[in-house]
Amino acid sequence: MAAPTQSLVFTVRRGKPELIAPAKPTPYEFKQLSDIDDQESLRFQVPVIQFYRHDPSMQGRDPVKVIREALAQTLVFYYPFAGRLREGPGRKLVVECTGEGVVFIEADADVTLEQFGDALRPPFPCLEELLFDLPGSGGVLHCPLLLIQVTRLRCGGFIFGLRLNHTMSDGAGLVQFMTAVSEVARGAVSPSVLPVWQRHLLNARDPTCVTCTHREYDEVVHTKGGTITPLEDMAIRSFFFGRTEVSAIRRFVPLHLSQSTTFEVIIACLWRCRTIALQFDSNEEVRMMSLVNARGKFNPPLPSGYYGNVFAYPAAVTTAGKLCENTDLGYALELVRKAKKEVNEEYLRSVADLMVIRGRPVLTVVGTFLVSDNTRAGFGKVDFGWGKPAYGGPAECIVRGIPRTGSFYVPCKNSKGEEGIAVGICLPVPAMEIFVNELDFFLKNIPESGNKTTFKASKL
Repeated sequence: MAAPTQSLVFTVRRGKPELIAPAKPTPYEFKQLSDIDDQESLRFQVPVIQFYRHDPSMQGRDPVKVIREALAQTLVFYYPFAGRLREGPGRKLVVECTGEGVVFIEADADVTLEQFGDALRPPFPCLEELLFDLPGSGGVLHCPLLLIQVTRLRCGGFIFGLRLNHTMSDGAGLVQFMTAVSEVARGAVSPSVLPVWQRHLLNARDPTCVTCTHREYDEVVHTKGGTITPLEDMAIRSFFFGRTEVSAIRRFVPLHLSQSTTFEVIIACLWRCRTIALQFDSNEEVRMMSLVNARGKFNPPLPSGYYGNVFAYPAAVTTAGKLCENTDLGYALELVRKAKKEVNEEYLRSVADLMVIRGRPVLTVVGTFLVSDNTRAGFGKVDFGWGKPAYGGPAECIVRGIPRTGSFYVPCKNSKGEEGIAVGICLPVPAMEIFVNELDFFLKNIPESGNKTTFKASKL
């Protein structure tokens, strides 16, 4: 169920970092981000990692050289990525398209892909070596917007690591860019989908008008269960859910909710287990936020090629006691499903208006469990010429930009080759033990009508 302890240690030799600029001159101009892009909660770096196997048909071709050249050519089309973010009045973010370039690092590692094991999923060993945090490159303003490291492996495979300033793109937008680089790497003259900026399409309206309820931006004081624990005192683990695990959890789903998606079922279960593990008082409010892609919810549709952020974090809100009083997952599941259904074009426009009216408030993190679903983002299809990756997606299993509350939900395989989903969980060490026990209850027990949980209200 949980990922094995990562004991693999290896050495990475990195070349001198360089700036890769667009291969041809590009316009010097200023481009505003949208009011969805420049949320306070998106001002962080997102790490992505792709593992590629050796391909005998690519013998003599160097992935570093191929990707470096393709990157320069692709930046001609995606030239805002070669610029730098500036901050204007009202903390409005704008890209100065300077053409300076993105950071590129060439590296070699004395390890084979096979040594990483059969079950490739985060957390990965020596990640800081595979995606090096170049000093001075990790800020939001006045820093490179992309950092890419290509690491050759001893077996002939390679690892493609990328770090993105999240204000520039969401997962779908990033995959669009990576796909463009991969197409050029395979010989295309231009990307099959040309990029579209047009960030004004998701700016606040005039006049602004918040038309929806946005509990994800509530101002909440810290509570006992919601206190942020220092990261060094936390346990981070990745849990695998294949067909067997999902079937076991579905036994606790009421018949009228049997059509719920696998994502909804797993998240309802994990939300409940996590809430019990953190030992909230029974009357404390808890939240589950699920990142919902709104790209297909606009009429008329957003232009094909739009690569900005187009998602929301609708919040399901209840008390710890109500969420956890029964083992039946019906209550939690209904809350999760209702929150997801709230997201449409009007909801996103209401978020943009809220950002302007309230000065870009941060997401509520107290008592929150946030999940970013990457199962359909398309990272696993990016082919630079060496085939599809053995693993492609988030480099970490938790969302560090949303402290200790966010988990990535990624497609992967276990050691037996079974396809499934991995979810990262970050909890204080004592709470992790409780969480594992609660999750084991769902995986190993048969539900009984009226069966009570082990949830106990914490005492002050």
